[in-house]
Amino acid sequence: MDEVAEDFTSGDFTTDAPTGGSTTTETRHPSPRTLGELRASGHVQRSIRDEIRNNLLTALREGRDAWPGIVGFEATVIPQLERALLAGHDVVMLGERGQGKTRILRTLVGLLDEWTPVIAGSELGEHPYEPITPASIRKAANLLDDLPIEWRHRNERYSEKLATPDTSVADLVGDIDPMKVAEGRSLGDPETIHFGLIPRAHRGIVAINELPDLAERIQVSMLNVMEERDIQVRGYTLRLPLDVLVMASANPEDYTNRGRIITPLKDRFGAEIRTHYPIELDDEVAVIEQEADLTATVPTFITEILARFTRYARDHPSIDQRSGVSARFSIAGAETVAAAALHRAAVTGEEVPVARVVDLESVIEVLRGKIEFESGEEGRELEILEHLMRKSVADTVRAHLGGIDMAPLVSALEAGELVVTGDRVPAADFLGSLPSPETTAPVIDEIAERLEAGSDGERASAVELALEGLFLARRIGKEADESGQTIYG
Repeated sequence: MDEVAEDFTSGDFTTDAPTGGSTTTETRHPSPRTLGELRASGHVQRSIRDEIRNNLLTALREGRDAWPGIVGFEATVIPQLERALLAGHDVVMLGERGQGKTRILRTLVGLLDEWTPVIAGSELGEHPYEPITPASIRKAANLLDDLPIEWRHRNERYSEKLATPDTSVADLVGDIDPMKVAEGRSLGDPETIHFGLIPRAHRGIVAINELPDLAERIQVSMLNVMEERDIQVRGYTLRLPLDVLVMASANPEDYTNRGRIITPLKDRFGAEIRTHYPIELDDEVAVIEQEADLTATVPTFITEILARFTRYARDHPSIDQRSGVSARFSIAGAETVAAAALHRAAVTGEEVPVARVVDLESVIEVLRGKIEFESGEEGRELEILEHLMRKSVADTVRAHLGGIDMAPLVSALEAGELVVTGDRVPAADFLGSLPSPETTAPVIDEIAERLEAGSDGERASAVELALEGLFLARRIGKEADESGQTIYG
């Protein structure tokens, strides 16, 4: 096959086009517009499984990351998923909430060819070499090499459905379309069918989230798709040889009480892959930094506190571990402390908002409803979460500030000096209240260096972490006054 033919097979084309005065790389679809031109180009048809397998193998051989944005699964989930895809299996992802199941499913789009040819106007996006509906078969027989084709981008070949109890067979498979019957077609005509989500995903990926929530009688309608690779609608003799990769996500059955995956359907999935929360602290931090939409600067050590807080919550016996503590909890926590910093900046006139330890108090108040506690813990929710937050702060102080001689800072406070902070105390005022610069400046500089704090806001955040660590170690005191300020002394 010559070079041009290889391009048509992969569907990858690029063109340099000026955008806003600069040159950027954009993709465009290949040029064949009829079946005859497509054949002459040397295009080779591949099934959806072959397509994903070949593209995944290419990525593995070239050392490219086929799973951008997926963190913490490199040695566990990803190898299992890659083996399942190479085997051509349909896959169900099992895991508790907030473990990235849907994110993984959506990343599969990157393993499809960028462009693929379809019969122009076909309802199911059939390949020009293999029409499967009566209308497309007739059209191909009449037009032969003049059959018009279109090019479909890979983003259009991924369909996603959230399973809900009111989902019907018509939604997934199809039903009679009364409008087509009203046009004069007889009820026995297979062209009166309005196709559902699964047939419309022909030559693509269909993902069903929260599969156990699908009523059991609806799950039965998927059995033919999963095994025989066809559908039947209300007894019609029409059988469509669908080329679909079925992916699904579900919570483990010991968590969800809303439903289950029926045994015959579970048997038809070639692979069942368990997800998990990040194993390493660095992965937890990376997920927060990647996913959080921050409106202010959040120092890395604040993010680390939130990551530790989330991990402690997942292990605490008073918190319902069957429901899990989602990664969305820590992500929302980071967004909350950023919002608290932005609020302080707006009120006090700070130019650059930077999150500080004092902003962590807002996390507990705002997010406690995202965690389910065991029965019998009513009324202790805040107490438990505050305890876990203190542990998280103490661990972070030990990890980053261990070995620094804090004695000059402690001595200055013991001498009667006070440091004032609070959710409405700007960084400049906080730094200005630090005691005896001639004796504490070296300590503060070392704290700032350890935590890579450059600006006033970052330095204030770093020193506040050190003061909180001293308080938790019972070396200094802390109290809140009536105005809401916090005083270390």
